[in-house]
Amino acid sequence: MQTGSVKWIGDEKFVATSPSGHAMTIDSDRASNKAPGPMELVLLALGACTATDVVSILKKKRQKLESLEVICSGERAAEPPTIWTKLEILYRLRGQLDDTAVKHAIQLSEDKYCSVAAMLKKTAALSWRYEILPPAS
Repeated sequence: MQTGSVKWIGDEKFVATSPSGHAMTIDSDRASNKAPGPMELVLLALGACTATDVVSILKKKRQKLESLEVICSGERAAEPPTIWTKLEILYRLRGQLDDTAVKHAIQLSEDKYCSVAAMLKKTAALSWRYEILPPAS
């Protein structure tokens, strides 16, 4: 079993320590906005999870990926609990990439490998699109 901890440090601020020992500040008060909020971190976790998959899959496919940016956008429920109800992911890739390989890598991430997406799809409609930019000159 993995264990993390969250320690209250005043107001609506907390220090979270991950199971691997990394600490970060979380601010649940969106008015003060001194650190990311919990639901923002869920959105970022989605982006990081699928980005990791796509990079790994494209490497195995011997694609020449130069850069990847994953932009996650979402809408939340109006009433508590204000869960994510709609999520959109834009993959912005750069390099000498085969369109079919990119589409397949993203599909594998979304359907098989990304555990964050698997959880979020239980409550949110998830859609994605991608742009392949030419290699840098």
